[in-house]
Amino acid sequence: MPSPPARPFRSRLAAWLYIGIAIPSLVLGAIYVFRPTFMPYHAVALGKEWEQLDGATRVLIKALMEVAGGGWLALGALLVILVAFPLRAGERWARWAAPVASLLVYVPTFFATLSVSQQTPGAPPWRANLGVCIAALVALAIDAPWKRSQPRPAP
Repeated sequence: MPSPPARPFRSRLAAWLYIGIAIPSLVLGAIYVFRPTFMPYHAVALGKEWEQLDGATRVLIKALMEVAGGGWLALGALLVILVAFPLRAGERWARWAAPVASLLVYVPTFFATLSVSQQTPGAPPWRANLGVCIAALVALAIDAPWKRSQPRPAP
């Protein structure tokens, strides 16, 4: 059985950028889902330690962390699956799906962390979120899914 044709270098580079987005997404997702208390920058932003919060506030913050973590886990898993299967096969729809999904998660995350950074003493990782947005846009530009990878047959 012949092996599939090699993917262009640009597509492989874009795939590595998507893996570079997937790995920290999976790590952040796991941290936010399984961490029993909020992050250190949350404590600085609120001016309170976890133990100083009332029970209802703890439940609410932990639920919001689990939602954010679930989103990162979902994105990370999606990107790994997209890179492993449809992107490897050169599926054009997947070449759009990977950057769009990344930006749908990380653009609002960037603005939320930037807002916390500007309005509280907390120092959330807004630069990392911006970096992921830039990486997704660079991968999109490199892969250029709007260009056909195969020449169209003559009519």
